[in-house]
Amino acid sequence: MTYSIKSYKDLIVWQKGYELVKQVYKITSKLPQAEVFALQSQMRRSAVSIVSNIAEGSSRKTRKDYCQFMHIAYGSTSELETQLFLCKDLYNIPVESQLELITEVSKMLRAIINKLEPSN
Repeated sequence: MTYSIKSYKDLIVWQKGYELVKQVYKITSKLPQAEVFALQSQMRRSAVSIVSNIAEGSSRKTRKDYCQFMHIAYGSTSELETQLFLCKDLYNIPVESQLELITEVSKMLRAIINKLEPSN
């Protein structure tokens, strides 16, 4: 069986990242009103950045461009992970499953980056 990627939506890393975005929106809706323009907004942007950069990178013509967008997505996973820790520590919101999903997405992005970067 041959599997071909026709769209960024076929990428498992994008699919898992998309699920993460939906979960982040649910979590952030539980934050206090005071966080609407702070932590809530930043977390949503970080989560959306992950899938957006995967999508844009996969549409780029060069390997170098694709890799750059994967690096940006990877950075956004670290940003979002930190923000989830804050939700847990400041507001006692359970985030374990989201942290597991971030770890999975991060590992996939790192593998893609390693494949795309030229050997040193």
